[in-house]
Amino acid sequence: MAANAIDQTRRMLSLVTYLRERPGAHVADVARAFGITEDELISDLDVLPMCGTSFRGGDLLDIDTDGERIWWHNPDDVAEPLRLAADEATALLVAARAVATLPGLREGDRQALLRATAKLEAAAGEAAGASARLSVTFESEGGVFADVDRAISERRRLWIRYYSPARDELTEREIDPIRLFAVGHTYVEAWCRQSEARRTFRLDRVAEIRLLDAPADPPPVELRDLSESLVQPAADDPEVVVEVGPGGRWVAEYYPHDSAEELPDGGLRIALRTPEPASLRRLALRLGRDGRIVSPPELAESARNAAREALAAYDTAYDTHRTP
Repeated sequence: MAANAIDQTRRMLSLVTYLRERPGAHVADVARAFGITEDELISDLDVLPMCGTSFRGGDLLDIDTDGERIWWHNPDDVAEPLRLAADEATALLVAARAVATLPGLREGDRQALLRATAKLEAAAGEAAGASARLSVTFESEGGVFADVDRAISERRRLWIRYYSPARDELTEREIDPIRLFAVGHTYVEAWCRQSEARRTFRLDRVAEIRLLDAPADPPPVELRDLSESLVQPAADDPEVVVEVGPGGRWVAEYYPHDSAEELPDGGLRIALRTPEPASLRRLALRLGRDGRIVSPPELAESARNAAREALAAYDTAYDTHRTP
């Protein structure tokens, strides 16, 4: 994902110069010039009006389109050189150093970013010294990240011992790594030989890792756009139906789902897919009276048993605490 973000940033910077020199440019012509679809171009144009000469707002780019042509109404207003306040320079330097450590960033882009950071440090003066005392790190888990990165570059299979919070257990797997990416945490997307499917593993949950001599040979897969959501169920994943009350409607906003039907009491009947239905037991416990699993029946019964065990554990702890 990091590489996609860099590509879009580079394109949008070029787009500003391109549009400044071509007032009223046609959408189709601009999209063709940049080698993107018209929908991708419109998406970029939706972001550009939020950019300007200051992190606090300042003179924003007044760019819009009627679907056929693109108009930039204030190109002269934002033409002056950028002036950064001390806190803005600090924030930008800290962010730049952090982005330079992102997995998936092309080495050429990393070096370009480091050169730009050095120039900014020189221009920022004392503010650069303050930023040097701050740092942002991504959870790459050191050696795990290095081993995964090496396996990808050398096209080698990996053996991992992985903690699954849904089942609260460690499992051993052989995986063919496909790519590293960061969405809040650092992940590796891989072909799992155990499940014979594409899976995503969080690096800080890898308890042990080992490079194997066997070559990695994942089947051809289309890389997913993870900018909106890490969880993207497949059409053949098992379906789970959950009914929630008014207090549980947030489930439809948080979980990707196939359908969400309104219920008479203001709740929802939600159908969703997941490669690991057992992971939704925790959701059922969290919902409490605000929701229940309807199907599959075995998962619903499993959630009820988990709730009974939790209540029994509370009762035992309470009785033990009261015993003299």
